[in-house]
Amino acid sequence: MSLPRLILLSDPDCWICGPTTPVRQTLERLNDLAIDQQFQVVVGTGGEVLGTITDGDVRRAILAGVGLDAPVSAAMHRKAVVGRIGADSDNMAKIGSLSSHVPFLPLVDARGRLCAILIPDDRPSVIDTALVMAGGFGRRLGEHTRTTPKPLLPVGGRPILDHILSRLEESRIRRVFISVHYLAEQIVRFVEARDSRMEITCIHDGTPRGTAGAIAALPALPDGGLVVLNGDLVTSVDFDALVQFHDRAGVDATLAVAQHEFAVPYGVVRHTAEGQFLGIDEKPTVRHFVSAGIYCLSRDLCTLVPPDRAMDMPELINRGREIGLKVGLFPIHEYWTDIGRPADLAEARARAEADLAATR
Repeated sequence: MSLPRLILLSDPDCWICGPTTPVRQTLERLNDLAIDQQFQVVVGTGGEVLGTITDGDVRRAILAGVGLDAPVSAAMHRKAVVGRIGADSDNMAKIGSLSSHVPFLPLVDARGRLCAILIPDDRPSVIDTALVMAGGFGRRLGEHTRTTPKPLLPVGGRPILDHILSRLEESRIRRVFISVHYLAEQIVRFVEARDSRMEITCIHDGTPRGTAGAIAALPALPDGGLVVLNGDLVTSVDFDALVQFHDRAGVDATLAVAQHEFAVPYGVVRHTAEGQFLGIDEKPTVRHFVSAGIYCLSRDLCTLVPPDRAMDMPELINRGREIGLKVGLFPIHEYWTDIGRPADLAEARARAEADLAATR
């Protein structure tokens, strides 16, 4: 039988790490690899396979409270599927069968030591269409948006929308729709003048439809699903990782979430329902996951958007959950900020300037 293509570990450091490698360093290694090779095999001192780790494993660990400075052993998948190298045809057939069910397959010898890695040639279909919501008024930004739509406000010498489109162009997204309303002609002119590597179409939203309503204005719903994101984000999120995470989770909606924390400036009193004092925590830091305004949606979920009224994304997601559709979370460990207030805009510009200065 024909086997998937084989990666010989002529440069084993590319796909191998030790159990004490920090999660943060492992992420850097993953990002240096091609999209279909973003994994690490965790091996012990004798070369034995201890586990595997992917971008998705890291994000699931973050949801469980594992920090980026923790060792990779705290985030790795310990029950790794491996194939045993052997000369007989039955064993090779088993390897071929295993590799058709996993994105990569470590091959080990009789002692469990890593010898090679198989990567199937057949890649699952991926979402290749995105919808950018760029029709908002941006009223909280005051004078900044009086004559300029928020997606065209400059950050680091480029419009916010240009940052978004550039990130999408680095992924497998090949078609983008942009929902426009407020000062729409400016966004249309920007898109027409931009040297884009994707097919980009502006959808004129005559009546604001909410953060999910513009889905109903698409010419047709993509069979594979849709990435939807707000047009006021500056982020380095990996959209291919989001789509892969969504596909492998087998859910109908995946919400990108960012960790938000704030320090309570008072002593917080813990107590029972009856009012009995349990303790006091002095100025604790509270952490929550918040919606990042980035979503991966199945076609089934998109069909729930009504064509004749506005709908915001929380209503759509909640509606899907009510009828039994599955919803997952994709924690963002990359840079992310929502440009909602003047302070957010100032912070994003300062960071962009610092990044530019660091490259000079």
